[in-house]
Order: sequence, then structure tokens, then C-alpha cells
Amino acid sequence: MEKLFKYIKRMLISIIIFIVVLVAAYFLFVGFYPTFGGDVSKERQAEFTKSTQFIKGKFENTKPVNMSQSFSETLNMAKKFFFTNVKNGRPKNDLSVKKIDSLNIVNYADSTRFIWFGHSSFLLQINQKNILIDPMFSNVPAPHSMLGGKRFSTELPIEVQKLPKIDAVIISHDHYDHLDYESISILKEKVDTFYTPLGVGVHLEAWGVQKERIIELDWWQETTFYDLKFVCTPAIHFSGRKFSNGQSTLWSSWIIQSKSENIFFSGDSGYGSHFKEIGEKYGPFDFAMMECGQYNEMWPEIHMFPEETAQAGVDVRAKKVMPIHWGAFKLALHSWTDPIERITKKANELNLPLITPKIGEPFLLNENKIDSDNWWK
Repeated sequence: MEKLFKYIKRMLISIIIFIVVLVAAYFLFVGFYPTFGGDVSKERQAEFTKSTQFIKGKFENTKPVNMSQSFSETLNMAKKFFFTNVKNGRPKNDLSVKKIDSLNIVNYADSTRFIWFGHSSFLLQINQKNILIDPMFSNVPAPHSMLGGKRFSTELPIEVQKLPKIDAVIISHDHYDHLDYESISILKEKVDTFYTPLGVGVHLEAWGVQKERIIELDWWQETTFYDLKFVCTPAIHFSGRKFSNGQSTLWSSWIIQSKSENIFFSGDSGYGSHFKEIGEKYGPFDFAMMECGQYNEMWPEIHMFPEETAQAGVDVRAKKVMPIHWGAFKLALHSWTDPIERITKKANELNLPLITPKIGEPFLLNENKIDSDNWWK
């Protein structure tokens, strides 16, 4: 009995030591590894109190969203994500992408053009301005390359280093698959202005972007950029790059307007009445990039199912919709083609035109062509 007691005691001590080492390693990692970004200061929080979304030191959605999980629920989710064998979770072969060179981008001066990099990343060329939206060009959407799954394609349409001058970067929120340290580190010296929701600028500042080149907006705030208008609009989501700073920065969708064109970018969002409100205030939209991927019944409030994405496209009064947030990373338990297959079916039912270009394939906003070659098959 005494031997058993000593054995249990040694085991408990070993477990405690292991936990202490693990916690210490986490804090060292977070404290010294730059990908985690910055932290919002008390002075900055005082400025956020002007926002109706900033409540008791944190940003909140317009409707209650259950973000708390018990320890057992968290373990269950992690177990399912890391140990569930999802059929067709990744493409059998690396996805091929359309290549584009720097001169093609520099010399382009025609009508509004989009180039999709997969997931939620775009190059938008409008009014002879180059605008990047949620530029995530790294291979893994995580604070370290060993902590996530690789991109579905081994190449990008263009190497980040070869991108020409960028007039503006628009960021929807601070999650790793939308705000990427490596991409910003390479891009920061060739970007004029960064546009973010409230608080997200702290990460850019931590990575060497001057504060005067960052413009932060609250929901429904507008700003002009040359002859364009940017509007920061609501989304139902959350934020945080580490355990200690959840909800410390705002998340959003965005509107980009020229004198003749009206464009909507959903960012990450669950389905809600905000889409209809945006459509009523700023619609109809010539084109909407709508989140469609990385959904699961375990988190139904913060990401849309494909059928909801199609309905949200109708709600914002979009003439054409492109499903995004898919085609690059496995961040949920559905097959990699499930998003596009399901939204295609629902869009047909709703008579909603879809744009489904290949990664890197330039497409013009004024084109009437609707791609239907089912390239993902």
C-alpha cells in the first residue's frame, strides 16, 4: 500500500511539473514569438468605449453568441478535429492555380478586376488602385507552421514578394487565416494604407507598420480613399490570437464603393439580420464575396452553412455572389468541396447568380459570364 501511495505521489508530481512546464512554454512562446501580434492597451480600451459594441472591456455581437465551452466540450471538439478522418477533407492532389505576373498587375488599367488567392484573400483592381483584401499568403493558418494543416495548393497566383505597390489593404478581423504575420511583414513597405475594424491595428503596429498608416473603423463608419468609399459593416463572429485577448478587437464586413460600382465583402460571419440591414442601407450590390466554408454544428452561430450563405446573398441584395472562405485550408470537418456543392444547389433554387473562378483566374466585375465548369471536380 505504501509503494502504491509513493507511486501515485510521484505520478501527481510528474503531472504537475508537466503542466507547469507546458504553461511556462506557452507564455514564453506567446511572449517572444511575433506572430501573436500586439495587445490592446488600457488607453486604447478607453477610446473603444465610444463604440456600442464595446461592453465591459470586450467587443460583443449584436445578438447573444455562446462562445463559452466546458473543458469536456473543448476536449471533445479537439478530439473530433484532430482524429476524425474526413472523407475528401483535402483534395487528392494539390490544386493547380492560374499564374499572374507583376507586370500584368502593374499595367492593368481596365474595368474593375478581381483575383482570388483562395480562402478569403483577393486582389481587387479598381479605379487604377490595387487593393488587397484579407491577404493571407502563408502555407499554414496558425501562429507556427507546425500547428496547422497546409494550403491545398503548393503555389500562389503570384509570389508575395513580386506583388507591386499596394494602395490599400482591407482586413476583416485578427484571426490567423485572415491576418497573417508573414504576409504583412513582406507587404508592409509597399502598402500605403491599412484599413481595419477597431483594435486590429495593434497587431500591425507590433509588426512594424506605422500608426499613421492604419485607419480603424467601427461598424457603420465610412471613410474615403481617393475616389472610393470604404464602409465598415457588422458581422457575427469573434476575435483573438491567443487565450488572453479574446474579443479585444472588433470583427467586420466591408463595403467598397466607386461612383459606379458597389461591392460587399462579408468577412467571417454567422447568419443574421445584419445582412438584410446592410442590404437595405447600402444595397443593391453589384458583387458580394460571401463566407462559405469552415462550418460545423458545434459552432453554428459564427460561420454560415452554405444554404445560409446563399440566403445572405439575397438579403444583401447582391446581383452576383462569389462563395469564399473555402478552397485553401481545412479548418472544419466537412469535405473540401461540400461548401461549393451545397451553395450551388441552393443558389439555383433562389435564382442567385454565382461566380466560381479558379484560384488566380482574373475576372471582371462587368462580365456577365457565370462560370459553370465545376473546376473543383
